[in-house]
Amino acid sequence: MNPAARALLGRAIDPYAPDTVLFARLVGARIEGGDLPVLGLDAGELAKLIGRHFPGATFGHFLHLAPRTAFTRDLHALLMWHDRTATRHRDDARCLAAIICAASLRPDHLWRDLGLSGREDVTDMLDRHYPALVARNVANLRWKKFLAQEVAHARGEAPTCAPGCPGCEDYAFCYPDNR
Repeated sequence: MNPAARALLGRAIDPYAPDTVLFARLVGARIEGGDLPVLGLDAGELAKLIGRHFPGATFGHFLHLAPRTAFTRDLHALLMWHDRTATRHRDDARCLAAIICAASLRPDHLWRDLGLSGREDVTDMLDRHYPALVARNVANLRWKKFLAQEVAHARGEAPTCAPGCPGCEDYAFCYPDNR
């Protein structure tokens, strides 16, 4: 865990709650990388998330992301539909879905784009929030590819890659027919 995540947990209401730890890692990774704007939350959403989990933690300037693309809107809706915690923690569910959507636009593996330690961290996060989606990944696809296929399926379209996939070092591995 990076120093920014540890600092956030030092201000946490419950530093052992799984989602508090998860949000500390997700936000902390963007703070450490100096790219908080790519987190996927606007200033108001981030301020509310910080207030709910890490009261007293402050940040200087917030930048806004560009409006969501059709892909991220559809992925966000898919994630919200499947989030089993959304009835109890709707605001956190929205924030997590937005963060995952923003990461799907970046050109690396989802775990790296989220600032996590590996695929297992992504699987644990997805399993806690979206177990029905995890259960459908019977081919053990990489998560960004799987989520893009789920969005295409929900739209009634042929499977395609996530917007960030073409820039990834493993694009040819995941999509050998698109070389």
